[in-house]
Amino acid sequence: MVLVPRLMQVAIAVAVVNVPFGYWRAGARRFSQSWFIAVHTPVPIVVVMRLVAGIAWRLANLPLLMGAFVSGQLLGGALRRWRERRRNARVSVGRRGL
Repeated sequence: MVLVPRLMQVAIAVAVVNVPFGYWRAGARRFSQSWFIAVHTPVPIVVVMRLVAGIAWRLANLPLLMGAFVSGQLLGGALRRWRERRRNARVSVGRRGL
């Protein structure tokens, strides 16, 4: 029973670790070297986190951890797009004043 909370903690950590990589990925050209590195660099980090937490390889754990991985990537990309829209809105407001 202790593994379920530990698995949830690792899943949350996986999502958080992937946010900056998703932010980076959103600014890279799709399938470029930079994009590939942004997507795949967190994989060994996730594996180490899983091993340190003592979570064994089980097919049942895979959907949760993959979902957390993708969620972090998507959240990072959404943050980048939100920040760019906000920055562009400020620039256009500044130009109207001229």
